[in-house]
Amino acid sequence: MGILNVTPDSFYDGGQYKNASEILTKVETMLTDGATFIDIGGYSSRPNAENVSETEELNRVIPIIKLILKHFPHALISIDTFRSEVAKQSVEAGAALVNDISAGKLDENMLSTVGTLAVPYIMMHMKGNPKTMQQQTQYDDLTKEVIAYFAEHIAAAHHEKINDIIVDPGFGFAKTVEQNFELLNQLELLQLTDKPILAGVSRKSMIYKTLNLTSEDALNGTTALHMVALQKGAKILRVHDVKEAIECVTLYNQLKSSPKT
Repeated sequence: MGILNVTPDSFYDGGQYKNASEILTKVETMLTDGATFIDIGGYSSRPNAENVSETEELNRVIPIIKLILKHFPHALISIDTFRSEVAKQSVEAGAALVNDISAGKLDENMLSTVGTLAVPYIMMHMKGNPKTMQQQTQYDDLTKEVIAYFAEHIAAAHHEKINDIIVDPGFGFAKTVEQNFELLNQLELLQLTDKPILAGVSRKSMIYKTLNLTSEDALNGTTALHMVALQKGAKILRVHDVKEAIECVTLYNQLKSSPKT
């Protein structure tokens, strides 16, 4: 899943794309490099992100979805939003799945809307919201609580007739650096949800803070953790750098298929 942030304040690529030509070039590169999905976000979910109005979010993402599908009609677009109206209009514009950082908690209409739209739904673990989440990192048993969270929200999604669900443990969301590594180290336990696992560690602070780098220098660390995530059951990698992630997936598949004796 290649990331396309059309926001001015995302932690790594905020404000990078100034016009339609730059966006199409980036999307073409990601698709050529092997991305299955293009994940479009118009609301930065980095810690302490500023609020963006629903109208502004729609103005950011809907034209981009239409632009991409006009030039790449077979592209599978994911809309990264926690707002039901943005999800609805994005799917109507051609998006194929909804990626919600709040698992429906930040918009009471999200689950019923996705159920009506009948598209796949990615639900992520987070406490609070992007402005408050870093003050909510208290857990008795992190992985156990994440699994319980998904059990509850998967049941709620099924109640709204959402059948195709992907779970995202939410690395960096209401979790310290140490907690992120704890969760990654136990990622295979999320297979108890019986849902595909999405791992989003690309260039995040768990990498660059541990290595005393910046996000711009965190590609090598990202690739290292991608291999760990794959070995522990991740089925989708949400990434800024598609080519390098595909190389990682290729090597993992070769390793997995080779004899052990």
